[in-house]
Amino acid sequence: MKKTKGKVELRYYDIPQNEFLIALQGDYWKRQYGTRDSLMHFHNLMEIGICHSGSGEMAMEQESWPYHESMISVIPPNYPHNTISEEDAESFWEYLFVDVEKILQSMYPDDILFQQKMLERINHKAYLGDEAEVPELAAMVRAILEETRRKRDSLYKESIRGLSLALLIQVARIHSDNTFLPEELRQKRGGFDQVRPALEYIRNHYATPMKISEIASVCHISESHFRRLFEDNIGMTPVEYLNQVRIRKACDLIKKTGNSMEEIAVKVGFTTTSTFNRNFKRITGTSPYQWKKQPDNYESRLAQCSILIEKGW
Repeated sequence: MKKTKGKVELRYYDIPQNEFLIALQGDYWKRQYGTRDSLMHFHNLMEIGICHSGSGEMAMEQESWPYHESMISVIPPNYPHNTISEEDAESFWEYLFVDVEKILQSMYPDDILFQQKMLERINHKAYLGDEAEVPELAAMVRAILEETRRKRDSLYKESIRGLSLALLIQVARIHSDNTFLPEELRQKRGGFDQVRPALEYIRNHYATPMKISEIASVCHISESHFRRLFEDNIGMTPVEYLNQVRIRKACDLIKKTGNSMEEIAVKVGFTTTSTFNRNFKRITGTSPYQWKKQPDNYESRLAQCSILIEKGW
């Protein structure tokens, strides 16, 4: 299966302030996944999936690999992929979306070098394999899914905290083994790989003023080449992508804080309220004030703009 050029979708998830991950689980995820015409997509967080039943194929960047019951997938942030069930058949996957940086910063607050080394190792590659090949990782995934399903007592969050670190350790361990996707996929370096550092840079610095030349420099390519690659692989210009990330963050702040629109505009990186208002309406189809009154009425419009909220997948 080949990626459709210029058509890659961002699916965005937010994790509650005092938690490290979210779980997508239950009967809702017994479904037919994707089609051969479906868009590839990527997430702002690490996706770890476990297949309970069904079979099909998983597209990762420019290649596809078969999946079946009892398989585990580990997809780093900003990594194009798609899951496709066998035709007219359901599969049952459950997922964890994990904020790797948040976990490492919490566990090792005084060791920034170790945080960075672990982050590079954990996010270095994608993985798809049978549970039998990675029993410790599978055990951690199942334990977290069970804990989030039951939430047995007041120690639930502390349990998830410890399990989250154990989960990352297992991901780091499999990344030092030879059980990864075939060598030809590991060596494939396409245009998306070249602009991936820009996605991470925007995620971390969206609130500060930035020029396209500055973002291009993170990818170590010229601005003109960066603009072409970005639009070819993301399906929008760097400025459009940056503004969509900023507006998504603005929507969160509108829902979760009592800040004025002027304060929110500054917090998400817009220098003037008029620019903020113009971009907000262009992306969501409504004004920030209307969004504040009835936010749930407009969530689907963000989905149409390739930014999916936590309720979406």
